[in-house]
Amino acid sequence: MRAIVRRPSPALRDCALTFLERQPINFANAEAQHRAYVAALRQLGVEVLELDAEDQLPDSVFVEDTAIVLDELAVVTRPGIATRQPETASIDAALRRFRPLVTIEEPGTIEGGDVLRIGRTLFVGQTARTNAEGTRQLAEAIADHGYDVVSVVPNGCLHLKSAVTYAGRETVLLNPDWIDVDLFARWQCIPVPPEEPSAANVLLVNDTVHVAASAPATRRKLTALGFETAVLDTSEFEKAEAALTCLSLLFI
Repeated sequence: MRAIVRRPSPALRDCALTFLERQPINFANAEAQHRAYVAALRQLGVEVLELDAEDQLPDSVFVEDTAIVLDELAVVTRPGIATRQPETASIDAALRRFRPLVTIEEPGTIEGGDVLRIGRTLFVGQTARTNAEGTRQLAEAIADHGYDVVSVVPNGCLHLKSAVTYAGRETVLLNPDWIDVDLFARWQCIPVPPEEPSAANVLLVNDTVHVAASAPATRRKLTALGFETAVLDTSEFEKAEAALTCLSLLFI
């Protein structure tokens, strides 16, 4: 497995926010948390390509939003706010060695945090960051490769993967207040505890499900169900409306 990550920028304090009030971000802590995140990937045998920080781009550490990497190709996105659109240039360059590339064009917008892959199905959240044209272009780009593209509408959160992620073993973890559970009826659905609304975003690496340090009850639930779990502290990035999957592009 490979991962592309990007070191955080000191401009992170100026990150875009939609649902949260701005809080001070301790950049030294953010750097330490990012190093621990990368170390956890490497400990599990992931080959990590670490890109330099983009000092003028506050949200650039959240590389997940810049591309959708599938087995056959990668789709370089067009983020839904103008301040994030320059982030894709360096991701385009990094991905070229691994995959043929397709690019989402104006007026389409799509962010990787809105695209949840489970097997050969791509669920695409229709949000303020991802529009119908971006979804159409994605479906067209992958039409010859046997994927189903399903548009869904989350509520009350930034991205689809704020509301639901795949935890392996035919199981999804979700917040039923943010996404319709019936959309995922073919899989085992585990609701997050109400006191941990953001805990549905977990990072599956090989057979290990990484859970945010801010979600201990969710980790206990997964462990009780027999999942191999680990904890990652991303509390500084959570202030930027981000979660575990936001910090990497994972692919084989």
